[in-house]
This record gives sequence, structure tokens and C-alpha cells, in this order.
Amino acid sequence: MTPEDVLRIPPRFLSQGQRELYFDQGYLHLEGLITGDTLTRLREATAAMIEESRRLTASNDKFVLEPGHTADAPRLRRLTRAADHHPTFWDYCSRSVVPDLVADLVGPDVKFRECMVNFKWARGGEPIGWHQDLPFYPHTNLTPLITLTSLYDVTEDMGPPMVIPGSHRTEIFDHHDSSGRWAGRISDADLEKLPMDRAVSFCGPAGSVSVIHGLAVHGSKRNESARGRPIVVCGYSSADAFSYVPLGTVSRYTWQIVRGAPATHAHHDDVRMRIPPDWSRGYTSIFEDQKGERRASPYG
Repeated sequence: MTPEDVLRIPPRFLSQGQRELYFDQGYLHLEGLITGDTLTRLREATAAMIEESRRLTASNDKFVLEPGHTADAPRLRRLTRAADHHPTFWDYCSRSVVPDLVADLVGPDVKFRECMVNFKWARGGEPIGWHQDLPFYPHTNLTPLITLTSLYDVTEDMGPPMVIPGSHRTEIFDHHDSSGRWAGRISDADLEKLPMDRAVSFCGPAGSVSVIHGLAVHGSKRNESARGRPIVVCGYSSADAFSYVPLGTVSRYTWQIVRGAPATHAHHDDVRMRIPPDWSRGYTSIFEDQKGERRASPYG
């Protein structure tokens, strides 16, 4: 569906003004949206995953570790395929208000793509370079988006997610380096085309939910605080969006319809996008992409 088509459908959760803001600016930030038992269960599930990670000495297909991770002092970058590893995450991705607000932005038929937890550990949690998401997984249309749910209060010194307003309407940037190698980030030269001084930080109380368009340029700084900044990331698209390439990380729930019905036709937007590496041959994470790190992939 086009944005114009979506806006003609009465919203189920968001206001019409919020929908228009998303299409104009490429993001939304809803402070303190998730509360009570839902937030408590997400925190408990995340804590259980951290506890499990203590047994590891190296990253695997479930956990992406930071250097220095130990059993006594765990340091995580990411929990991948979170919905596969704890029922609370899938329940949140499929039955909470989140798919409802997504339906107001992509149309009534919503397809799930992925769920992960990005940790941004205390005292040095790593930055994420500026990037767009769709170059990692080009689709037939531009509806793919992510939602970010902060499990605790987020302040500026914690390296909050940041987005460049309106950057989804500029261009689709190449995420390869000058030698043609996948880098997972936008080059410094291309960043000069963007109003970086207008970057918006997603700070706010626990339970805040941010939405980022698949072409909105976003990233984050290092966590300089004494508190971790875990965020649950959920990815969706309209049901009529289909990926041109294998995803780097596939859940048993990937492509399930969480609102509405499956598509009978694919919707194609008129865009030109460079194809990323063949992730079916192996994928690690954006952290390793951007740092030029390599490890044996669990996917072969």
C-alpha cells in the first residue's frame, strides 16, 4: 500500500496526525507507551537470557557478545531471534499494541520479520554507525520498519537511538565501502549530504516505543553511563512486501501475519537498491559488519 492508501484507512491506535508525522519525518517516538505487566515480563525475559549467556565464551547464533564478556560480568551486544528463545517476546511481537500501531503505518495486513534485543551495555556499550535498514534486506516496497521498546529509562549519556528526520525521503545510500566490501554503514562522504545537526535522540521513560522507517538514517553513540540500555527491536512490513534476498537471521515466526490477512499480490515501489551479500552463506551482525570483524557463521 502507498502512504496515501494507508492514510485513507481509519486508524486503530495512532492519531491521524501521528501517522502523517511518520510519513513526513520517517519516525515516531511514543513515550511511556508500554507499562505494567507487559513491561515487567519483557524485563524478566531479558534477564533470563542474560543469565543464560553467562555460560558462553564466544558469540553464537543466539548471543552476540562484546569483548570482555565473562560469566561473572556478562557483556552482550545482541540477543538474536528473541521470539524463538522466550515466549514473552513472541507474545509481545504478535499480541501487544505494537502490531496495532504498525498496522496504522503499513496497512491493515501486517507481516512479522524479526525480533532481537540490543543491549548497549553499561560503561562502554558500543556505538552503531549511521545506516538505513532496507539496504540489509531490500524489499519490493518501502513499508518495512522497526519498533524499538526501551525496557528502562533512557538518558542522553546512555547512547540512545538517534534518527535524522526526513532522511527516508533523501536517497537510498550504498552500505559498501570504497573497495566494494559490505560495511553495514553509510560512508562519511555520504553523511555530509545529510543534516546531521538535526539528529533526534530517543530518550524517555521506560516503555517508550520508537518507530523507524526502513530508509530513515539512524545510529547511536557509545553508552557512557553506569546503566545498560536494553531495547527490544521488532521488525514488520505490510503483508504485500516481499524480500528480494534471504534474511541474515531467520526466526521460526518470520513472515507470519500478525494482523489482517496474507497478501494475494505483491506491491512494488519504483526504487533502485543495491543487493547486499548473500546472507544465506552466513551472517553475523551489524556490530561485526561495521567493525570489520569476522567469525565463523552459525549458518554455514
